[in-house]
Amino acid sequence: MDFNDTPEEAKFRSEARAFLDANLKPKLRGREPGGGGDELARSKAYQKKKADAGFSGITWPKEHGGRGLPAIFQVIFGQEEGKYEPLGGPFIIGLGMCVPTIISMGTDAQRERFVAKALNGEEIWCQLFSEPSAGSDVAAARTRAVKDGEDWIVNGQKVWTSGAHISDWGLLLVRTDPELPKHKGLTMFIVNMKDPGVEVRPIHQMSGGSNFNEVYFTDVRIADAMRVGGVGEGWKVALVTLMNERLAVGGSPGPDYAEILELARRLSGPSGQGALLQDPAFRQKLADWYVSAEGYKLGRFRTMTALSKGGVPGPESSIGKIINANRLQDITNAAIEAQDHYGIVAQDGPDGVFGDAYLWAPGLRIAGGSDEILKNIIAERVLGLPQDPRADKDVAFKDLPTGR
Repeated sequence: MDFNDTPEEAKFRSEARAFLDANLKPKLRGREPGGGGDELARSKAYQKKKADAGFSGITWPKEHGGRGLPAIFQVIFGQEEGKYEPLGGPFIIGLGMCVPTIISMGTDAQRERFVAKALNGEEIWCQLFSEPSAGSDVAAARTRAVKDGEDWIVNGQKVWTSGAHISDWGLLLVRTDPELPKHKGLTMFIVNMKDPGVEVRPIHQMSGGSNFNEVYFTDVRIADAMRVGGVGEGWKVALVTLMNERLAVGGSPGPDYAEILELARRLSGPSGQGALLQDPAFRQKLADWYVSAEGYKLGRFRTMTALSKGGVPGPESSIGKIINANRLQDITNAAIEAQDHYGIVAQDGPDGVFGDAYLWAPGLRIAGGSDEILKNIIAERVLGLPQDPRADKDVAFKDLPTGR
């Protein structure tokens, strides 16, 4: 395992820092990404600058506007960008999940139409997979698309769609053949989010934000030219997107052990005698958080070493996502309890990050795959354990019980 940058990587890191210093402010950790108003305009302007400077689409092929660099360079830029204010939020899904899927699975016409505009910040994308009855089990999607000449007519509902209210386009997974088993009757489409048949209803979250949405489709007509992959190959296309998603949400969001360590130095312990940092039970928790964070960091170093040698990330990325999401929820819960009644209302100053993150941390244990789904992935694809038995295997989707 090599922790040091190569000369080429060190030069790239230096260039990235210079660009970020010139275009972003230092980060206030723990805030949930927003998406609207002036912030959206600033995000679009920043994305354009990033693309012009060659720091967007770093690993994408040069013919699609990228730099064609190994994945380690994207990791390096992500490390440096994470130290600054988060202005890239509206583009994470499009550039991290949807557009890479189009690059690898779409047609030449689709790549020509969509890739450059997304890269330059002109268009925003969302991912339309989850439904009320198909959350962790994405393949259980019931939104239907029926062929009508050269078009498809879509009806149904999606939910928990991040950024749908500000998106121009969406990557939409629908069922096109209920006669087939659930994984085989799906097809992927690109949908215009401004179509009059698309209704977006923001969901008010307990954090105060409204970044999640319900999306309803009523007789939405989509041209067959907007299909990504073959008819019935939607699950194959979705796996490409989901792999990118789990990499995108698997990082280490703040506040982390360093922030709660500083808080513990200033707060009184449960007995009221001395600082919280002197409390043995808290110190044990702090040690656990430190070990967890350092273990994740060293695991990332191993991944970075593999990437620098031309390797690709695998299903082991699910491990970091589980570790980080659970640690964040545990840390923010401990910080709120330590601050007593003030903790849940503190929104300003250095302590405000805990109350803010406390309200959106639970969502990280669901986004990009729930803990249970990711544990199955780790068991089956990393440890080589046998798959869970599936009662719906090889059963036509229309014959599956619905609970009614």
